[in-house]
Amino acid sequence: MLNQRTVDPHLDAILSETENRTTECSATPWLNRIHCGDCVTIMNQIPAGSIDIIVTSPPYNLRNSTGNGLKNGSGGKWENAALLKGYTDSDDAMPYGEYVAWQRRCLTAMMRLLPENGAIFYNHKWRVQNGLLQDRRDIVSDFPVRQIIVWRRAGGFNFNPGYFVPTYEVIYLICKPDFKLAPRANGLGDVWEIPQDYNNPHPAPFPIELARRCIESTTAQVILDPFLGSGSTAIAAEALNRNWVGIDISKDYCKLATERIQAARK
Repeated sequence: MLNQRTVDPHLDAILSETENRTTECSATPWLNRIHCGDCVTIMNQIPAGSIDIIVTSPPYNLRNSTGNGLKNGSGGKWENAALLKGYTDSDDAMPYGEYVAWQRRCLTAMMRLLPENGAIFYNHKWRVQNGLLQDRRDIVSDFPVRQIIVWRRAGGFNFNPGYFVPTYEVIYLICKPDFKLAPRANGLGDVWEIPQDYNNPHPAPFPIELARRCIESTTAQVILDPFLGSGSTAIAAEALNRNWVGIDISKDYCKLATERIQAARK
């Protein structure tokens, strides 16, 4: 049973105290809280080796794409595109080189936090840019990618007649040398059919079930999401009685995540 949490107004964060949950680790002051700010800056303050796994889905930089991103073939905008104007604290339209460099800084900061048996579940989306597949290898090259998991989410739109509508995203499983799955989790396939989350005000919600699948496939007790968004990773971690650390730069999304986490506890 989880105890009642209190809201910390100075960090726009949730302070969590739990029963029957291990908190003896060097990350204890960070546990079960949402920390509002730049993820690299905050991750660099967390003790090295203190996070078991990281489950995250960064902004995809979708608005920096051929034809200014979310437009159809005739130039008319897709009216209901949630990311038409980007996120509340990001326009999601960085020059590609800057975006790659930023994401590599993020992954480097994540790797420092992992022990030798840790791993990152890094969800991203492939896309076509200037007629060629952009598979994010610029971001993940030189990092120890052990496997690619396909998240088959179905749905989606495609206004370009040059390729088929995309129905999946990928999760790069980036592992330290001694990482192992939980017992019998290796029997799961590497294609996960999980619906998108349509009942969520965040413009690009990460499904709770997807976060849960990543977490429960491991024995991790401390989970970090440096792009927490609407709080799905934290909600999944609490449902599995694991500790979590959440980071997001947007005060609006920190507030949204707080509300969703509190609602999930009722």
